[in-house]
Amino acid sequence: MSRSKLRRFAANAERPTIVEPGKETYEQLAGRWHADFFENDHPITLEVGCGKGEYTVGLAARYPGGNFLGLDIKGDRIWKGSTLALEQGLSNVGWLRTRAHELAAHFAPGELHEIWITFPDPRPRDRDIKRRLTFPRFLDLYQHILRPGGRLHLKTDNEGLFDYTLETLQQRPGATIVAQTRDLYATPELLPHAEDIQTTFERKYRELGVPIKYVQFELS
Repeated sequence: MSRSKLRRFAANAERPTIVEPGKETYEQLAGRWHADFFENDHPITLEVGCGKGEYTVGLAARYPGGNFLGLDIKGDRIWKGSTLALEQGLSNVGWLRTRAHELAAHFAPGELHEIWITFPDPRPRDRDIKRRLTFPRFLDLYQHILRPGGRLHLKTDNEGLFDYTLETLQQRPGATIVAQTRDLYATPELLPHAEDIQTTFERKYRELGVPIKYVQFELS
């Protein structure tokens, strides 16, 4: 492991905004995020697969009356997001280093207000279909930890993942598609819903002329 990564992991271990394996708070905050972590009752929004944390930080900066969490398994990415939040002086954002399939160990039923999935790995091979973040087992997890009526958002450049997600939602009892578009920036009326905060991936694909797909939905 490089020295820079070692320094970043050491910094993560000292940052109270980062919840990760080895810390006392890991797996002890389910049902306690409001009281013990954020110390307020503001609604909590989770970004699953937050990468470098640009979207999580962007949401936290835009909505100071909310709480925001970025989830990723990579400690180096978590360090970048938490550093960005520190540079901006944000106190309403935190980070959870874990895998998406372990969500139920970290959140109580109905604890979250909203979930964002921004530019996830599309897992295009059929053998990886169960790893897609909109596969039914993940939707079950999201539904479990979201409050009734809580919304989910997916932004992606990938046509295959977008089609798969729409088909999965259409086949799921109780799922409701609230809004969708295959070209977000050609659908300006949806931009307020989709939050025009752009990650590195989003800027890259827009520069290449790749349309950004977006769907907002509920599970019940």
